[in-house]
Amino acid sequence: MTDAMHIILDETAMAAVGKGNVLASRLIHRAHAEPGWHLYAPACALVEADRARPGTAEHLAALPGITVLDLDLSASVAVARQPSWGPAHCQHAAQPTPDRPDGAIVATTDPQRWHGHPVRVLDLTP
Repeated sequence: MTDAMHIILDETAMAAVGKGNVLASRLIHRAHAEPGWHLYAPACALVEADRARPGTAEHLAALPGITVLDLDLSASVAVARQPSWGPAHCQHAAQPTPDRPDGAIVATTDPQRWHGHPVRVLDLTP
């Protein structure tokens, strides 16, 4: 295990940022201010968040502590097999990679939606 924290924002967490969710704001602050904290916005989830709350994509992409994850070939294959692209891209991004050997945690305001999925969840419900 590494000391780094890797956190994936799902579309509910992204929308919560725009609504002033204090827990989401703390994650953004830590990712910007503390070494070893990494916050990711998968592109497909970012699109879904922006559809639900217009302006979310531009807002999150402008924040210095957030890395937008592109839809590369392996993510495209994983997403194509699922009915909803946002959660599928988040789940794919949370899996271990050479950059994130321990995988990542999915931050959400709807933890029940991840029940039965192979991801660790961080509940941002206030």
